[in-house]
Amino acid sequence: MFDQAQRLRQIVPVATDEIRPATRVITITSGKGGVGKSNFSLNFALGLSACGKKVVVLDADVGFANIDVLMGQTPRRTLADLVQKKATIWEILELGPYGIHYIAGGSGLRDFLTLQPDQFEYLMLQLGELQGFADFLIIDTGAGMNQGTLRFILSSDDVIIVSTPEPTAITDAYALIKLITRESGRLLNMQLVVNRATSIMEAKQVAEKLSLVSKKFLNFDLKSLGYLLDDPKVSEAVKQQVPFFVRYPDSPASRCIDQLVRKQLKMPTGVQSMDMGIKSFLSRMRQVFRN
Repeated sequence: MFDQAQRLRQIVPVATDEIRPATRVITITSGKGGVGKSNFSLNFALGLSACGKKVVVLDADVGFANIDVLMGQTPRRTLADLVQKKATIWEILELGPYGIHYIAGGSGLRDFLTLQPDQFEYLMLQLGELQGFADFLIIDTGAGMNQGTLRFILSSDDVIIVSTPEPTAITDAYALIKLITRESGRLLNMQLVVNRATSIMEAKQVAEKLSLVSKKFLNFDLKSLGYLLDDPKVSEAVKQQVPFFVRYPDSPASRCIDQLVRKQLKMPTGVQSMDMGIKSFLSRMRQVFRN
């Protein structure tokens, strides 16, 4: 009888990296905690899956990993097992709702900055196995401006910044955008999602404000992916440990997720296609790690 890892390996097309379809890497982050970033990451991934896309979610929120908690699941193995070279990528992949796969963060992983060179290289090689397995790799990072989070951001194909209409969240989002534009040596496709907006008008005002200051002071064209309306069903779903996109598919928040996903799927990437995919992501990660 084949184990789960063996079955997963068989799903991946037997092909070279050159002819496998590119797996688009999206890092989701925020300037501060408490804005609903992880909940958004999970439900956004579920929305992509509902549109027929194969998705892997990597919980890289070191110290506060909770993607598995939001689904009410207990993973057998986590990212900590991978970086400690105790398991392969196929052995830590867990199955979630709507057919998404996820990699739980694990409490044993303190910081990506503390990885030894051999641990980092093993992590890179294992993540490379996902090329061709999924259409999207969604990376849920920690909030704030730490170097571990910045590494994922600077290496990704796309970056989604989550903010709320609160002044502190907007200020911290701008500070993060400023840091990213300063540190990045290439054109990044960076988009904004306004979470917990009380109205469409409020969401648009927040997006326009951040876009205006980014253009004026950073000479950066910040795109708006959209918004999620404030919805009591979201907190109810969190308490039930069921993603709101699954538990309340007709709720305002779920309809917003559907709109965001469909816009994402129509939006062209901001980088050249030859620079996309896990292979390019890992190449950039190695360069950032060396620096």
